[in-house]
Amino acid sequence: MVRKKSKEGDASKSKIVVAIGKRKTAVARAKIEPGRGIVRINKKLLDVYEPEILRLKIIEPLILADRIAKQVNITVNVHGGGITGQADAARTAIARALVEYSGSEALRKIFKEYDRTLLAGDSRQVEPKKQGGPKARARFQTSYR
Repeated sequence: MVRKKSKEGDASKSKIVVAIGKRKTAVARAKIEPGRGIVRINKKLLDVYEPEILRLKIIEPLILADRIAKQVNITVNVHGGGITGQADAARTAIARALVEYSGSEALRKIFKEYDRTLLAGDSRQVEPKKQGGPKARARFQTSYR
């Protein structure tokens, strides 16, 4: 979704892009606007996002789209799921927003060759629990003596 935003008293229009990424029950919304390369996730700077391994996962699309990522500010709101699902959802939302913002098929191709889940998402969900056991597939232990 692309929205044109006009500043009061300024004839030029700035481009704002909003994209959504999902993973399990986590949903992330990334908003990109022209800026200086600042990335915030739930109002926290990406530099202080913990744990570090998930921060590195979120940074992947920013590294691949180096030139474009340094010219925009990215704000991500993510909720639902656990920390890993949220990181994957944020990563997908950022990648989709960068592709839409740049309008570049070359960037889309780079993302797809690196990791298809950057753009396509991962549709796997947790299997629901069944009766007769503590989890979806596990069964209660039986004693015969």
